[in-house]
Amino acid sequence: MGHGREEPQGQADDVDPISYVGGPQVLRDGADADGSAGRISGHVFDDSNRDSVRQEHEEGLEDVAVSNGLDVVRTDRQGYWELPLAEGQTVFVTKPAGWDTPVDETNFARFHYHHEPEGTAQDLRFGGLAATGEAPDALNFPLARNEDSARRDQTCGFLGDVQTYSHQEIGFARTGLVRDLAARQDLEDCGLLLLGDLAGGDLGLYPRLKEILSGAGAPIRAVPGNHDYDIDSTDPEESFDTFKQHVGPENFSYDVGEMHVVGLNNLSYPCRPEENADGRHGQCADPENDPQYNGVLGEETLAWIEADLATVPEDKLVVVATHVPLVSYADSSSTMHQTDDVTELYALLEGREAISFSGHTHSVENMTAGTAVAGWQESTGVQELPFHHIVAGAPSGDWYIGDLDVDGVPMALQRDGAPPGWFSLDVHGTGYREDFHAIGRDGDRMGLAVNSPHWRDWYNTLAAWGEANLGNWDAVPPVNVNDLGDPGMVTAEDLRGGTRLSANVWNGTREARVTISVDGGEPLEATHTQPGAGEEKAQGAEVADPYAATRQLMIARHAFESTSGNEDAQGFQAFYGIQAGPAAPRPGYHVARSTTHLWQLELPAGLEPGVHTAEVTATDRHGRESTEWLTFEVVEERPQMSFRTEVFAG
Repeated sequence: MGHGREEPQGQADDVDPISYVGGPQVLRDGADADGSAGRISGHVFDDSNRDSVRQEHEEGLEDVAVSNGLDVVRTDRQGYWELPLAEGQTVFVTKPAGWDTPVDETNFARFHYHHEPEGTAQDLRFGGLAATGEAPDALNFPLARNEDSARRDQTCGFLGDVQTYSHQEIGFARTGLVRDLAARQDLEDCGLLLLGDLAGGDLGLYPRLKEILSGAGAPIRAVPGNHDYDIDSTDPEESFDTFKQHVGPENFSYDVGEMHVVGLNNLSYPCRPEENADGRHGQCADPENDPQYNGVLGEETLAWIEADLATVPEDKLVVVATHVPLVSYADSSSTMHQTDDVTELYALLEGREAISFSGHTHSVENMTAGTAVAGWQESTGVQELPFHHIVAGAPSGDWYIGDLDVDGVPMALQRDGAPPGWFSLDVHGTGYREDFHAIGRDGDRMGLAVNSPHWRDWYNTLAAWGEANLGNWDAVPPVNVNDLGDPGMVTAEDLRGGTRLSANVWNGTREARVTISVDGGEPLEATHTQPGAGEEKAQGAEVADPYAATRQLMIARHAFESTSGNEDAQGFQAFYGIQAGPAAPRPGYHVARSTTHLWQLELPAGLEPGVHTAEVTATDRHGRESTEWLTFEVVEERPQMSFRTEVFAG
């Protein structure tokens, strides 16, 4: 120790996880390094003074896992490790419980070293990986003691697609998501795990996005998504190089409490014709002229998972994090948007307590073991879930599309009707409770509304028009929200035609129970529209969420206009700079026509005219109750909804 040229990685300020700024210690002395002969070695050590530099008095840490992304070794009594090394590999340490890795200045964890001597071979738009030079003589991983991260009780944050396409959308994330996270005091030991699609294709936004996310006040790790790859890459081996440069490894693991967390890249880009050998992956047929991605782990990643799990006691809870869901309800028949080799992963996890978190779909799906959905068997070979899967929704919601709320942030209700949000996992040993947090409205748990024939007619008219006129900014819809009138008013004819109270319980599972009491009467059991017993997907006006769909079908933000001369300020921008408007208010891109977590109760045809109150109680799978209220009105006939000028005539 103390010999050779040291490359300092930062320095510590304090003792809490987010002030431990630093990184791996890379040592070179100019002579031939072990790595030049295909080997790399170093120590994992107790960085007692938190300066990321191994000193004589700082002890090595025994039995810590270190990996090159394929092989996994454990440190000896002195903390020493040695691994094979090839160009393009990332060497990283698996943080044990009770210890912290350093973070960078934006709180992103630094526990890895990319070995790319010449840098990314392609001339990528966003730079790829910088040249790392010759392999180090030694690579030392500093860890700092944090006994709180060894406690059995932990609270962890899992965030789906933040997916900011522009600086404006980074501002939306700051005002909503980061504000809510910063208000919490329980995430710094376990930290936040971002489930991919940090960016929206413009990887040049990473520096500002990371700076904004640092305001959450917790250490951050991330898996990559399909908007985090270098879209101009033609080599799958280099497609995530810019992500690696700014964010971290594609695959990694770490321990907190009695959990082992495994972060995985399950995206192939551009996918190759051989991935279409079964004829069901047509998007992979022509990567040269039409590059696309595919959801797959691949042989090397599966081999690393097997090696990684071999170091993990059987009694630990294993948390698997990916971007593309292993399987999902939203895309249950798709091969592209689920994970091809999911059954091989299931085999590796057999006999273990496990839970999966993913993003990608911009919907919330809390699916427990035993859940089955039509389409899985044909698309992935999965008949039913062997363990708990959560598709965590998106802080960006419906891609930041929707009218602005009182904070100036788009409502962006998701394709399943849930608001933008994120998940926390409260862990006790290997047991846990999951919670969905709606951004800006954390006390809310459900969306309540009336689904009447009058509403369904309006929905069907506008939804069909929206699909037929997508992008036709000159077209004017046949009806608008004023034509709907009061959605909380139903007529006697509506009741006879089938009117239901609708409760979209955003974090609902197949075990959840929803009861509805009307006017203080006996609570009645509501019907789950999608119980997850292998049935076909229920969708359309009959099972849509009126609470969300009414807002999604009439977005006034399309009509924003000014004489400023700023073309970008007309209507609004979405995705890759698509100008949505200026145009008459109209539907957005997604409508909550189908969801895993909707309950309905049919109202009696003879319900008396007048004002009625529904008390809706949702009991989750852990026995926790949430109660919210809906007030609606029954009338004989729907009255004129506008001002009655005629009564003042004359």
